[in-house]
Amino acid sequence: MDRRRLGRLDLTVSPIGFGAFKIGRNQKIKYADGYDLPDEAAVRTLVDGVVELGINLFDTAPAYGLSEERLGRALAARREDVVISTKAGETFENGVSQYDFTSSGLRRSVQRSLRRLQTDCVDILLIHSDGNDEAILTETDAVETLIDLRDAGLARAIGLSATSADGAALALAWADVLMVEYHPEATGIAPVLADAATAGVGVIVKKALASGRLDPRLAIPFALAPASVASVVIGGLDLAHVAANVRLAECAEGRDVPPRAEATPRPRREPA
Repeated sequence: MDRRRLGRLDLTVSPIGFGAFKIGRNQKIKYADGYDLPDEAAVRTLVDGVVELGINLFDTAPAYGLSEERLGRALAARREDVVISTKAGETFENGVSQYDFTSSGLRRSVQRSLRRLQTDCVDILLIHSDGNDEAILTETDAVETLIDLRDAGLARAIGLSATSADGAALALAWADVLMVEYHPEATGIAPVLADAATAGVGVIVKKALASGRLDPRLAIPFALAPASVASVVIGGLDLAHVAANVRLAECAEGRDVPPRAEATPRPRREPA
């Protein structure tokens, strides 16, 4: 796949990203059908196959159960070739989500994520909203903390995994990246996508298939159309489905077999 630049950043990502929720968690899910967690060998085979398809963006979070540590092991040998996005603010343990947007809580979360992902710097760090975007951004130390973590070299880019258009709009003032839900049944974010293009804020689309309810043939080209959108993150455990999504993205870009571009190199840093 060709790469798209992520806003004003010196990061290029594949139009289809891999959402790593299903490799780590199968409790309290929003999908219509349940699934068994894959074993370690299956995760490694899946991740290797995803990389071979040309996907370089992997999205995970502490709230995705075993996802971070499994992804860290599967990508350790090719860390320089991939872009890893994770989040802070939500954890999921014993079947329950807990939220902590204090500075100390966010810093602990990031240090834990770095250990699990076997890296010294995460490429994209997002606030994992609990649904109260505006309160998190204006009534907690979350924004200042993420800026400090970026300045300290623990994240290359920061932003918000938003749950509302108002929250996403508010984040444009400081964020490098927004993650938003956008599909034919959720278009309220469209004005923010246009403003993000003007501001140079990169956009990653989540839930483009509405948790499996929408036809990918319509939803993927729709989600990739706005100028600010760099990638659409889609999860899954079936490599054939991932490959089909990649082909849809290639067709949306007007080419059947696009050239493979090199991923943006990740600068090395000393461990924090």
